Amino acid sequence: MNQHTAQVHVALIGYGFAGRTFHVPLIQSVPGLSLALVASRDAGKVRADLPDMEVIGEPLQAATDPRIGLVVIASPNHTHAPLARAALTAGKHVVVDKPFTLDLREARELVTLARRQERVLSVFQNRRWDSDFLAVREAIDAGLIGEVVHFESRIERFRPQVRARWREQAGPGSGLWWDLGPHLVDQALQLFGLPDTVHASLTAQRTGATTDDWAHVVLGFGTRRAILHAGMLAAGSVARFIVHGSKGSAVKQRPDPQEAQLLAGLRPGAARWGLDDDALQLHDGNGIQLRPAPRGDQARYYALLRDAVLGIGDNPVSPAQALAVMAVLEAAAASAAQGRTLAPALTEEERAAFGE
Repeated sequence: MNQHTAQVHVALIGYGFAGRTFHVPLIQSVPGLSLALVASRDAGKVRADLPDMEVIGEPLQAATDPRIGLVVIASPNHTHAPLARAALTAGKHVVVDKPFTLDLREARELVTLARRQERVLSVFQNRRWDSDFLAVREAIDAGLIGEVVHFESRIERFRPQVRARWREQAGPGSGLWWDLGPHLVDQALQLFGLPDTVHASLTAQRTGATTDDWAHVVLGFGTRRAILHAGMLAAGSVARFIVHGSKGSAVKQRPDPQEAQLLAGLRPGAARWGLDDDALQLHDGNGIQLRPAPRGDQARYYALLRDAVLGIGDNPVSPAQALAVMAVLEAAAASAAQGRTLAPALTEEERAAFGE
């Protein structure tokens, strides 16, 4: 089957920041995917951007629409599991924006259901295709800094005012750790595999904050440590990645440009799409070498997902990988609450599946 002529009809549930900024332009850029309808209670907002789009006000109706082959869920976190369950039960392939679910129990139930239904179930870990991460991954894989002993991954912003949106209000699945933690955790697991230990501190630092807006998590891999950090009161310059190894260090100062490009109206396929002019710095104790960053392309997620749905490729983010991320997210939240180091609560079967 030709992946460019076969059409997979897609329903997007949710037209907030993630749906509007990431999912719509990325889906529309991939041959073989056809965005057929959007589920949103604000039809005017959708049609202001997509004048001819069919808009459905009821998410469950979109999740089970007989015309649809792939359902993309970008609605508030507490709706992920019930909507995914409905879509899978109706025989749809499903993409869930991160975080996958609210807890590991829900995630396991969905993985079991997808297996029974023989449908693709994937989590939208788009930042695997960010230029900054790709630059660091290439340097590590090439052995340019030797055996990694210390890894820092930071997503920090300066947003001192708490905004009136569900992600920043107290509630299930809200807070910075559940917002940015899935990216930080997934990238670390892609580089180093499953951690032995998780130790976390979460707090609310901004005036008026009712959920965590600062997260500091340390993953232990034997003697290697991976530090994952996110905060909303960082006005100064901070490096996106710092990696120390037995042969030297790698530093990536600026983040991937794709989110800023999407917000500015640039789309995948444009001449400057994904181009990152911030080179990776390689330090060997005697000087600094600059290594150009690879071009980022988050649309690759949907191109690979399309192939998986059509049966001609692998799921870009497998259920086993999604479960592993959930286990680390959950362990970090419990570690912060209990003030102790924990291990991800994965079974031996789940650990084995992660490495397949």
